[in-house]
Amino acid sequence: MKAYVVGVGMTKFEKPESRDWQYWDMAKEAGDAALADAGIAYGEVQQVPVGYCFQASTAGQRAVYELGLTGVPVYNVNNNCATGSTALMMARQFVEGGLNDCVLALGFEKMKKGALGGGSDGGDFKTSPVARHYGIMAAGHGFEMSPPTAQIFGNAAREHMEKYGTTEAQLAAVAAKNHRHSANNPYAQFQDVYEVDEILAARSIHAPLTKLQCSPTSDGAAAAVVVSERFVETHGLEEKAVEIVAQAMTTDTGASFESGSCIDVVGQPMSRAAAEQVYERSGLGIEDVDVVELHDCFSVNELLTYEALGMCEVGESGKLVESGATTYGGRWVVNPSGGLISKGHPLGATGIAQVAELTWQLRGQAGARQVAGAGVGLAHNIGLGGAAVVTMLRRG
Repeated sequence: MKAYVVGVGMTKFEKPESRDWQYWDMAKEAGDAALADAGIAYGEVQQVPVGYCFQASTAGQRAVYELGLTGVPVYNVNNNCATGSTALMMARQFVEGGLNDCVLALGFEKMKKGALGGGSDGGDFKTSPVARHYGIMAAGHGFEMSPPTAQIFGNAAREHMEKYGTTEAQLAAVAAKNHRHSANNPYAQFQDVYEVDEILAARSIHAPLTKLQCSPTSDGAAAAVVVSERFVETHGLEEKAVEIVAQAMTTDTGASFESGSCIDVVGQPMSRAAAEQVYERSGLGIEDVDVVELHDCFSVNELLTYEALGMCEVGESGKLVESGATTYGGRWVVNPSGGLISKGHPLGATGIAQVAELTWQLRGQAGARQVAGAGVGLAHNIGLGGAAVVTMLRRG
């Protein structure tokens, strides 16, 4: 069976503690918006996978109860930064498998100010789920006092520069592009435009990464209504429907760790494998894609993902962004929302927010950031620990 997105909604992504709200408030705002977009009542929803990382067990129920007390199953999902796309994948599987005709995927996060930790609340990396990942990094690069996630991606950037000649200006060009895109996104946490020189001059977090090349901690929520073809037809939702043509999740294999490279540890092999599966299942390739929302948690990860998705040869991603091929007027528009760097990164919401943006793009509803003629979109969401989810979308 086919699965379609027929309704999406999200809150504005905001700096933690900048607004007096609870996670259930933001979940209700996003969920209500998605249901209204679909034109259906919550009573038609049959299951709800809910993604979040930093709230307590059964926070999904607490959030969903604000939408209605219908007794439907609620699943609490945590897959690090890939949490939102994991919840969406569950929704798609319920529909494609014929179990349900209407499922709501919801993701939210209420975060703390300051840098994101390394996956262990107490900072004990010996017991952290990502201890193996940081151990590989420490063996090759040592372990410093800068935020651990910035370290592991910053060291991946250093390796890319040393191996392929990628420049600091090319890394900064990713951030400049995404900050520029976010100026047209009312949901973005930041809407300021920066030039490459300003990004390079910003405070260093872990060289070569500066503050303006790093995604911030954020509060926010996003939701998507996923339905069957039968539901689309019986509810007359053809004009709203965006098909999930193919989707794949991969986790770490030996390729993440055997080389000792931070490029592999942060997930480039996972992303490549997920993309290849999606291309095979969908019959579509990156050459068919018009618009991409990908996981630019740090500027270097956008470059690594270009290569993983097959947008360029390995080592050529710095030149690709510098050429203008990934912005308006280029071959693809990547992160028209502003991406994680500028739109924000509330972990549980990010993957669903990417699909919300692509849904608006494919419907022609993205306003000033609309990609002309967008017919096929691709979302990429990744989390250390690890999981990579790639989703191919097409206007139904």
